[in-house]
Amino acid sequence: MSPTLRTARWFPWLVLVAGCLVLAVNLGIRPSLGLFIPDMLTATGWSASTFGLAFAIQNLMWGVAAPIAGALADRYGTTRTLIGGAAFYALGLYLMGTSTSPLELHLTSGFLIGAGVGATSFPVILSAISRAFPPNKRSFALGLASAGGSVGQFVMAPTTQFLNDSVGYVSALAILAVMSMIIVPFAFALTGKAEAHGPNSGGVDLGPSGLVAAFHEARKHRGFLLLNAGFFVCGFHIAVIATHLPTFTQLCGLPGSVAAQGLAIVGLFNIVGTLTAGWAGGKWRKKWGLSFIYGMRAVVILIFMIAPKSAETIWLFSAVMGALWLSTVPLTSGIIVQVFGPRYMATLFGIVMLSHQIGAFFGAWMGGIIFDLTGSFDGVWIASIALGIFAALVHMPIDDKALRVEANA
Repeated sequence: MSPTLRTARWFPWLVLVAGCLVLAVNLGIRPSLGLFIPDMLTATGWSASTFGLAFAIQNLMWGVAAPIAGALADRYGTTRTLIGGAAFYALGLYLMGTSTSPLELHLTSGFLIGAGVGATSFPVILSAISRAFPPNKRSFALGLASAGGSVGQFVMAPTTQFLNDSVGYVSALAILAVMSMIIVPFAFALTGKAEAHGPNSGGVDLGPSGLVAAFHEARKHRGFLLLNAGFFVCGFHIAVIATHLPTFTQLCGLPGSVAAQGLAIVGLFNIVGTLTAGWAGGKWRKKWGLSFIYGMRAVVILIFMIAPKSAETIWLFSAVMGALWLSTVPLTSGIIVQVFGPRYMATLFGIVMLSHQIGAFFGAWMGGIIFDLTGSFDGVWIASIALGIFAALVHMPIDDKALRVEANA
């Protein structure tokens, strides 16, 4: 893309719109995949823990791919990274529907989709947006981008349920595979890579081995380690709900449409939550916002656990959790770029995403194991409450002062 175009006043908004659309596709399809589990359980005869492990591997691979994709985007450019990720995503979706053994399910739903999601998700997209916007507008822009993923979930959850009911999970997954390739044309608006001396670069280059130096700088920063611990909890919460809410709803004697509507409501209210968090992060210290979000998650899950289960309860729980769903993303990524600058933001946020997805691995896997052993999800709800309290506490001592001066261009 020409330097003249990049300096146009409207260029940051083009990057933002493209980023929102990529995240809408990515985060619209992936959380909806749990809607296929009840039908696939019936069709294949596999256990809930088999699917829990497949989605756990998917989340772990998302985490492993995120820092690698972030480093590739920082080094070779965002567009190439996104196109490669979209190819993995589409292939995994198609082959998931044709899996004939647990091993194939783990390779397709787990490894391929996980790698594709990781290469087309937050670290790569939010890094490109951070480079396009100056510091005084960045937090709100990151909130808008995160809300883009919520719009996708709001649209794709009922769409996925409709496709599953109409044509079956095999054909529905093939259709989703085609839809995932929408990422490719939008990737070209996100062209470019981090530059050491750009107007929003942070004003410093860490040398020829900059990625390694950035990593060592971050790992010695206690706040960065605490962000990793908090984001582990975020991943655990989201994986438990996205993976097992359809099965939990069925266990309560409610139709699958209730879970689909619940996931759509999560996406709808997540728009409000991420926009509010992005706005608030530009006015108040982001670490206090994160403590509030995690503490509220613990309270909401506790109330949901003891409340009578009905469609209305599921929907209300989905609405409140939706407001707290991805609202952690603009605040967590905002602290990273605030402290370390945007030069290696894709890589550093990718590392934090790895922690998030390790948490998601345990959330998805433990949910399936606990259900198989006890016939109930109570154990995983209790663990979610305890982890929410832990995350609320660990964000309080974070030192969020900038390590270097950044131009407010």
